[in-house]
Amino acid sequence: MQLKDKVIIVTGGGQGLGRAMAEYLAAKGARLALVDLDQAKLDAVVAACESTGTQARSYICNVANEEQVTQMVAQVAEDFGALDGLVNNAGILRDGLTIRVKDGEMSKMSLANWQAVIDVNLTAVFLCTREVAAKMIELKTQGAIVNISSISRAGNMGQVNYSAAKAGVAADTVVWAKELARYGIRVGAVAPGFTETEMTLGMKPEALAKMTAGIPLRRMAKPEEIAHSVAYIFENDYYTGRVLEVDGGLRL
Repeated sequence: MQLKDKVIIVTGGGQGLGRAMAEYLAAKGARLALVDLDQAKLDAVVAACESTGTQARSYICNVANEEQVTQMVAQVAEDFGALDGLVNNAGILRDGLTIRVKDGEMSKMSLANWQAVIDVNLTAVFLCTREVAAKMIELKTQGAIVNISSISRAGNMGQVNYSAAKAGVAADTVVWAKELARYGIRVGAVAPGFTETEMTLGMKPEALAKMTAGIPLRRMAKPEEIAHSVAYIFENDYYTGRVLEVDGGLRL
């Protein structure tokens, strides 16, 4: 589909990859509904998007909360008078080994850290996809939903919760592509490798060097490269049910 004037929701749109995606889509003329929990950061991204000449609005929403998601999607459709797509980008990390023994002391990943990541990185994707797809069907809109998975979906040490969530996102991308095709809704996913964001750029130089050493291209992805992949899925009307890996050739 052509992105100009299309209404797209971007979750986690206040920073990092979400901001890069929002600005990239705005530059192509899309109208953005940006969802996050930080109003100040959302305001900055709205201003950046509007500077391209398109429309953008912010929405405070906990995407793991069913009632809030339902209300947010309805409000977006009312505010813009349309709804054409969704980027399920919001996510959190609570990394740690499932069991760790050090100096004779054993520690375990808490259920709270497991559940928090599953709630935001998987359950929220289900809730947002369900509500956006329902609204698009109601409006008789044909469009696309793009999920953000991760290279960690293959299983990454120290990320049992995150890996499980991102594997679930990849699997559900296929399920939803099959279920929603009859309504003219495509569903695809992007699985980024290590990417230059506030989180990774704040790491120690030696840790960054170790991280990039195993990447065949010898560098992390730039946020705009991931955003380009998201735009590709929206624009290619024959792309559905697949996960686009953008990882510089790295394999876990």
